[in-house]
Amino acid sequence: MTASGLYIRNEGAGRPIVFVHGWSCPGMFFNRQVADLKDHARCIVPDLPGHGATGDRVPRTIEAAADAIQAYLNEQDLQDVVLCGWSMGALVSYALIERHGADRIGSMIAIDMSPKVLNDAGWQNGTRSGLTVDQNTHFINTITADWQRLPRRIARRMFAADSEPCPGLLDYASREIAKANPIWLKDMWMSLTALDFRELLRTFPVPFHLAAGAKSQLYSPEVHRWHDENVPDFQLTLFDHSGHAPHLEEPEKFKALVLGEVTQ
Repeated sequence: MTASGLYIRNEGAGRPIVFVHGWSCPGMFFNRQVADLKDHARCIVPDLPGHGATGDRVPRTIEAAADAIQAYLNEQDLQDVVLCGWSMGALVSYALIERHGADRIGSMIAIDMSPKVLNDAGWQNGTRSGLTVDQNTHFINTITADWQRLPRRIARRMFAADSEPCPGLLDYASREIAKANPIWLKDMWMSLTALDFRELLRTFPVPFHLAAGAKSQLYSPEVHRWHDENVPDFQLTLFDHSGHAPHLEEPEKFKALVLGEVTQ
């Protein structure tokens, strides 16, 4: 455990890249990236509040997670950091920049994420399921009430809609998600679904790269289009055979993307 209060895996040498995991999927979901990249970059992988070895840390909010990662960057005096946030991890990365600025940040990679998860009358680029405030209230209650049934459903929606993930990947994801404490996950879900980073992204202070799954079950191509039209220094890499987890579904292509970023 570091002074930030987070469990943080730190391997390799070179330009620092912080892999910030998604909801219900702790830092181990970036194990392949650490193995692939530690000879080229300093790979920093925190477990966020509510997840993994930092599960019981409070408060369990996106803002607290962002503050803790910033504290680690300060503690280690890291510069020119690449933030790589998957799903919820992208929101944590946005919160870090919104709250602390980007003096230590060189660039950003977001993995298959929208700046606002919930849909409303003026915003239809949240989840593809059309999740609204009212529907989200029901899901929040479901997290704890029906947790035993949820891990495999959550895992299946991570991957491409029209094909089975590679052997063992769905089982692995389901098994690891099932280890989580649903009460802790509920807190983080409530926090992440309350946020809206559209204004931040319109004036985003560092180069922004979106790694998006062409077969995502969570976010549509309209989300990619919104970024292209609104984020100032924007690049899109589309993963043709991936859903919400391109780094798991097409790891070699994802490795190439990250290598291009950290060696610039």
